Amino acid sequence: MRNAKPVDAEPDRAGPESSVAVVPRRRGWGRALALVGVLLAAAAGFGLAHVWSPHANLRITTGPPGSAAYRFIAAFASVSKVQHPRVNLELVQVDDLGGSAKALEEGRTDLAIVRSDAAPPANAQTIVILRRDVVAFVLPPHSHVSSVANLAGKTVGIPAGPLQAANARVLDTVLGYFNVAAKDVGRVFLPVDDLAQAVQQKKLAAILAVGPVAPGEVVDVVAAIAHATRGTPTILDLDEAEAIGKRFPGFESIDVPAGAFRARPATPSDTATTLAVTYRFAASELMPNVVAAAIARSILTAKAKLATITPLANQIEAPDPDDKSPILPVHPGVAAYLSNGDQSFFDQFQQYFYVGGLVISLAGSLFAAVSSYWSRRRSEEDWRPIKRLVEIADRAPRAEAPELVALEGEFQGLVSSVLGRSPGTMAADQLSAFSTALAHARHALDCRRAALGPDTGSRPAATLVHSR
Repeated sequence: MRNAKPVDAEPDRAGPESSVAVVPRRRGWGRALALVGVLLAAAAGFGLAHVWSPHANLRITTGPPGSAAYRFIAAFASVSKVQHPRVNLELVQVDDLGGSAKALEEGRTDLAIVRSDAAPPANAQTIVILRRDVVAFVLPPHSHVSSVANLAGKTVGIPAGPLQAANARVLDTVLGYFNVAAKDVGRVFLPVDDLAQAVQQKKLAAILAVGPVAPGEVVDVVAAIAHATRGTPTILDLDEAEAIGKRFPGFESIDVPAGAFRARPATPSDTATTLAVTYRFAASELMPNVVAAAIARSILTAKAKLATITPLANQIEAPDPDDKSPILPVHPGVAAYLSNGDQSFFDQFQQYFYVGGLVISLAGSLFAAVSSYWSRRRSEEDWRPIKRLVEIADRAPRAEAPELVALEGEFQGLVSSVLGRSPGTMAADQLSAFSTALAHARHALDCRRAALGPDTGSRPAATLVHSR
């Protein structure tokens, strides 16, 4: 064997110390495995921290530049960038509410502004309610129209603009509920001031306006009619509003307080019941609960900041977590957030880190236990030949010739098995003990052979011990 040196087995010329082999110290397998385990656990921890850290890339639709939706989304993106720099909002421009709803339904966006009556996507769920718009049939002073059914054979004006088609469908829906054919009611689309002039000229029986109980389309229409007619417009009461809302879930009943659209003289003059539609910030039903809850929390808590950028934010409200509407239901993550209190995106991730830490800790403990067991087992296997050499040394002085030959054979087998191992598989202290036990057993066997006489058997050749 390469780089081997003989160990003299003659006891009277070489003591046990002369057979100690010089073998390099090895790295303990247990320690190496433990180090690898720690490194792997650390790498896994960093990986989980990167994956689970609160960050997201979200696509969100905007309306045409200059529209109310565009202004709100721009304000939300501005505030979100400051509050949550790890949340990247990618703006997806669409032409109208229909395009926004379609983009969400087709998965081309993660968030969209939709109107509850304007073909809402089947896969959409509500994050927050951005605005509640009143559906108002504004009547000129001294109008004889007391019900929607009275509009048959007359003409209704609708303010021209991006939402005129959606508002025309609202008119058709309401007419249909009262069994008035859409073709029996004429309609014109004009700017608000032109509509007011048409009312003054008695060309229009009513104007259908859809807007908030705040500055907006209804307020503008009421003011324009009052100015053109020098009288006080009224709002047509829809006592059937609740029933209409049940038949058409995109609508809901609303009580408009007196003076909501004009203070003096008050319009309406008393509380009026009519329909309302809602603009909603909606997300796909596939959005994770924790992300939906984080978005809702971000909007609701930043309402004051958003209002400084766009007055539209003043009308933001939280959805009812118990609402069971089949259209635009509340996202379960938002419902949980609203029901359980102020638990932020980061709070929920801390829970995930806690659970992840427990898993990693248990895995580390299991790895340490397995490593310790493996180390003990390897250690016992390494010490077994040494113990047996000591037993051979103790047995040799009493052995007769046949047994002595057997002990010699076992001695050679132990030496061969140890020397046949790969270098570095035994620790330095074990190699030192093995060399000492080897010399001790060799000395005992040689002494007993000498005592029994020359016919006991031939003495084996010098033993070789690996070294570098």
